[in-house]
Amino acid sequence: MTALVSRTGRHQQRYEHGYRLVAGCIPYRYRLTGEGKCMEVLMISSQRGEGLLFPKGGWENDETVEEAACREALEEAGVRGLLQDMLGSWDFKSKRQQGVYCPEGLCRAYMFALAVTEQLDTWPEQHSRQRQWFAVSDAIGQCRHDWMRGALDQCVAYLAKIPSE
Repeated sequence: MTALVSRTGRHQQRYEHGYRLVAGCIPYRYRLTGEGKCMEVLMISSQRGEGLLFPKGGWENDETVEEAACREALEEAGVRGLLQDMLGSWDFKSKRQQGVYCPEGLCRAYMFALAVTEQLDTWPEQHSRQRQWFAVSDAIGQCRHDWMRGALDQCVAYLAKIPSE
């Protein structure tokens, strides 16, 4: 068995027009309830413990945006699945990501829906992150930023157009 580890460093990060490019996903599943199926989304704690997020991180030069989104879901949330279409891109400002290539801390996140097929017992960032499933109505209240709510709204609208499992 190969040990899973997170990529580190910024030397392969993609930047475009002053934005650090990131890729991520909204992991989802359907749970049976007394009323039928309920969609749930997976959120993770930030490494600093400042609320909940969707898995996302730097899109690197040696991978596609889809590969980066899947890698981040595995590293940060310990899930694998079937990546759906891109939901869109959202711009935001990150105090933590200010640097030489991105002095303003601007980020552009390319987000996907991820139908979770496997939830691992161990994953690279398990000691620095917690994960929790939420009904969509509860997840909206957990979103710390407007762009996250927008991505979740887009995910729900996208999934409403395709048949559920």
